[in-house]
This record gives sequence, C-alpha cells and structure tokens, in this order.
Amino acid sequence: MQKEQKPNVIVILIDDAGYADFGFMGCKDLDTPNIDKLAKSGVIFTDAHVSATVCAPSRAGLITGKYQQRFGFEANDTGDKASGDIGLSDDVVTIADVFKKNGYKTMALGKWHLGKEESDLPNNRGFDEFYGFETGSRSYFQYENPSKAKMLQHNGKRVKFDGYLTDVLGDQSVKYIEENKENPFFMYLAYNAVHTPMEAKKEDLEKYKNHPRQYLAAMTWSLDENVGKLQNKLEELGIADNTIIYFLSDNGGAANNTSSGGPLKGWKGNKFEGGHRVPFVVSWPAQIKGGQTFNGLSSSLDIFTTSMAAANIKKDTDLILDGANLLPFLKGEKKGDPHAQLFWRKLEEAGARVGDYKMVRLQDYGATLYNVEEDLGEMKDLQNTNKDQFNELNTALQNWESQMMEPLWGEPRNWMDVTYHIHQRLMENKEVLYSDPAKMKQVLNKEKKQ
Repeated sequence: MQKEQKPNVIVILIDDAGYADFGFMGCKDLDTPNIDKLAKSGVIFTDAHVSATVCAPSRAGLITGKYQQRFGFEANDTGDKASGDIGLSDDVVTIADVFKKNGYKTMALGKWHLGKEESDLPNNRGFDEFYGFETGSRSYFQYENPSKAKMLQHNGKRVKFDGYLTDVLGDQSVKYIEENKENPFFMYLAYNAVHTPMEAKKEDLEKYKNHPRQYLAAMTWSLDENVGKLQNKLEELGIADNTIIYFLSDNGGAANNTSSGGPLKGWKGNKFEGGHRVPFVVSWPAQIKGGQTFNGLSSSLDIFTTSMAAANIKKDTDLILDGANLLPFLKGEKKGDPHAQLFWRKLEEAGARVGDYKMVRLQDYGATLYNVEEDLGEMKDLQNTNKDQFNELNTALQNWESQMMEPLWGEPRNWMDVTYHIHQRLMENKEVLYSDPAKMKQVLNKEKKQ
C-alpha cells in the first residue's frame, strides 16, 4: 500500500549563502550538523546552478521551472519606477499550482519577493497557506509599524511575533507538517537567512563571540537548528522516508555578509561561478540511496520537473519546463549530465555553459571563455586559443536569447554601474574596487581629485 502513497515535497531555499559555507561542502568554521545530516541522507550536487545570480529572478525560475527570461522577469526586484510593480506574469503556472491541482496541500513560508500586487501573492499563485513576507529583505526582529511589504503575515493578516524570525519560520514549518501529516503536502520554505541585515540572537552571538565571522556563524547556527526541528518532526511522524527534500541557496554568497564561495570566483550578482553555482542537496530516503555525490550539470529549474516525476504527475502538454528530471540520474538509471547547456542573463551581463566550457559576456566590452572542469576559479581566458568552443558558446547563447523576452523592468543605473565594474575587473583578473554605489562614489571622487 505504501508504494501508492505520494511523497511530500519540501523545498528549503536559503538566501545569499556561500558555496563553501556548510560542513558538507567542506566548511570548517561554521557549524551545520543538521544540514550535514540532511546531505548525508541524500545526494550532494557539486555542479548545481540557479537560473539567476540575484534573489527575485532566481526564485521566479525555481517556482515556474523555466527560465524567468521567458516571461520578462530578468532584473532584480519585481518592477521599477518606470514600470511599477509587475511581478510574476499572470499566465505563468507555478509548481504550487500544479501540486494543488493534484491533491496536495501547498504552503509557502518566509521570503516571497515575486511581486506585491494582489495577483502575485502566494495565495493567488497556488498556495493554500502563506506565512511570510512579501519583500526581498527585512529585519529578523519584530517591527513596530511595518509596511505591508515588510510585515510578517499569514494569508494577508499581520502576525506579531516575539523572538527571532528564523525560529518563527522554523516553528511554523513544524506546525504545518503536524497539521498536514495525513495528506501529501508541498512546502516552499524560503528562509531569509543568511541575507543582510546581519542580525542574530544574543545567545548565538555569545556562542561565537571570538569568531571572525561572528554574525554569519550565529545566523547559520540558527538556520541549522530550525532545519533540525523540521527533520525531527518528519521522523517523529514517520513520514521522513517518503518526503523529498531539496536544500539550496537562491544564489551565491553576497559581498556584504562575510560568506565564502571557496574555490569559486565572484559572488552574488555576477556571472562567474560564485554567483550561480550553489550548494544543493536532494534527499528522498525511500527512493534514493544516501551518501552519494553527483557531479552532473544540474539546475534549480530541475526541482519542478523532478518533483512532478516523483509525485507521478503528468505534465500538461502546453506547460513549458526547462528543467530535467533528476531521478533517473540519482537512482543510477542514467549517467552523465542532466543538462548539456545552461544560460544566465541579467541586463548587461550574460553567461553560458556548454559541457565543460563557460562563457561570460559583458555588453560593449567583450567575453571570456573558461574550462571550468580544469579551471574552476575561472582565471585562464581561453577565447584566443579555443576559437571553436568560443564560437559554439556564443552561438548557443544567441540561440537561447532569441527564444527569450526583453526584460520587463530594469535596475537603478548606479547598481548597474557597480555590477558592470565588478564584471570587467573579474574578467581582467583584477581586484574589484567597489561592490556598492556608496563605495563607487568614494572611489570615483578620489580618482577625480588625483
């Protein structure tokens, strides 16, 4: 009888975490025992990527299972001064829509960041329950008079809370599991940890008082405790084995939260590996052998397709999904790479990956080519020596772009200038002089005076 039971699906999406900031990824100075236990129970991916290097478009790709550029969601945030708040295109199907239609209870927790209009909020995008906040970042503590976008809410009604937001979300995730243990559920658990502001509980800061990355260590510890709470509840209810859990970061570590990308070049917001290669775990004890490492080229876009396959849900013929089904690879039925190629683009910067080769392109400047299998740090530009590969990637990127939409909104020019500078310096293997608009102003003023 058990075989017929549909699996529960949980996506734990964390925010701005570094590629190398977990024990299972080789980290020595941050404590992540529960997350490491989760990794051990499943498969650790070494070559997994998100579809964007910043928060909002990365989430748009994950939740729709397709390149977000297909519906114009390319720049960060959910609109700008010129366009207003656009958010998720109304005709785009989400993973929650599909699971809800197929008898799952669906819930979204934590950070949303996919639009503030009524039509874009989780309750109108396939989720029965929304316990979280609309905006891209907020304090981990209670606000006196929050705006609608920043307030913690349950299905539109403000929730007042005591304590630390990571704990509040963790407790609510446990409550939802308890309430829905009899029926299959889909949970999108989007912690805002370890995004700025760097805020932690007093006792956790005390625990790490002499740590060089004190705040990040404390915030990561709290995140890990709450992942542990979730695991314990699944075990206690006897549903852990038939629950498929994905664990990943929405993009690379940020320049302002002391995260580490380890061997990777770059960070959040740029098209080097540090921007989009993320720690990624898939665990499903009933079906997938634990203790594995998988080196195939994979993407956050695969979560939608894989989850449908796990739940035995048939895809509607008109639903476009860009993800691969990872299950045959994780069960040893298929070898190699789930993807032959992957692409990234945000306004003036783009990237392409075909096989072992990776290209980074900067508008009005040029492009670089790397073999990431041999040169993970992307230091050796091969465009002059490997002309054929360079042309192949260039053509592949242009073909992909021809199927995408123009972005529906932009980003503030000062941030675009910062991003441009970072890309150019990294392409030249030079030190980045500034990573935010305030520092850019200082540096440029100083240069003027010289």
